Amino acid sequence: MAKQLVMGNEAVVYGALLGGATHFFGYPITPASEIAHAAASLFPASGRFFLQAESEVSVVNMIYGAASAGARAMTATSGPGLSLMAEGLSYLAGAELPSVMVNVQRAGPGLGFIWPEQGDYNAVVKGGGHGNYHNIVLAPNSVQELCDFTWRAFEIADAWRATVIILSDACISQMMEPLELPSAVKHGTRKEWAVYGDRESRPNLITSIYATPESLSALNERLQEKYEAFQEKLVEYEETATADAEVLLIAFGISARIALSAVRKLRKLGCKAGLFRPKTLFPFPKARLNALANSLKKIIVVELNNGQMAEDVELAVKAKTDVLRYNWYGGIVPTAEEIVEKVLADMKSGQP
Repeated sequence: MAKQLVMGNEAVVYGALLGGATHFFGYPITPASEIAHAAASLFPASGRFFLQAESEVSVVNMIYGAASAGARAMTATSGPGLSLMAEGLSYLAGAELPSVMVNVQRAGPGLGFIWPEQGDYNAVVKGGGHGNYHNIVLAPNSVQELCDFTWRAFEIADAWRATVIILSDACISQMMEPLELPSAVKHGTRKEWAVYGDRESRPNLITSIYATPESLSALNERLQEKYEAFQEKLVEYEETATADAEVLLIAFGISARIALSAVRKLRKLGCKAGLFRPKTLFPFPKARLNALANSLKKIIVVELNNGQMAEDVELAVKAKTDVLRYNWYGGIVPTAEEIVEKVLADMKSGQP
């Protein structure tokens, strides 16, 4: 298909179908509702399964059941729905079941509103539910990446037996941009650990219940080893003008696009600025950030929240340089000019 103008939420469904998704369980919630709307039409038309559940709690448990039976299952939601799915996400992690979730962040806390924000970072990157677990978290910043990341997500989930969360926001999910679909169609294969209701899979057991402290400890140790392996195999990031940068802006999602415009403007003004954009939020690209920090005067983390990713940046750079936080809340999205003004003021104030 030639490039077409597509909404970000609809691009998710195209990526999912081409990526081999077999089941979509959903409950509509703005600003993610168009994902369920498109899936309701396109999944059945493609011979796949769609079901609108009665609640988000039902959705995540349906994913658990379908994933147990070897399906490539997914959903899409926003902050309040994510909160309701927290227990189920922990169960998925405990049973090591692969699944895919798209979270279109909206302003919060509480019911909030449909304006864009990035306040779900901690809930998603740090786990969200109870227990010692992590999800794999991908952070797209365009309609094209919403499609591409979803297309890749099912193979990643299957390979690692983990939930992959695509952390979107109300800006990139609602905008329309040219989209070029992936050329290959992916399909899942039979999973040796799943329960298919046949002779071969009869010995298999899907559970997160371990009846002794020793067996539960062994599960947790295995999970931690897997999460450490994520750091070696799954880390992705993008750098712009970092070779000679003295000040580094770090951002993800819509904030990264605005920060990129700010970097270009700063360069024209003689400020040696660069941009670091994590594409994976877990695993976080801490090793590369630590290396970059050796030659920087300042690091500035641009987020539509209270500085949640900034904490991970500070841990990564280990006090090698100043880390400043530029934060906006409640659906307010800064302009590139506002960021430029703040950067210049902070650089000036730091001069002897």
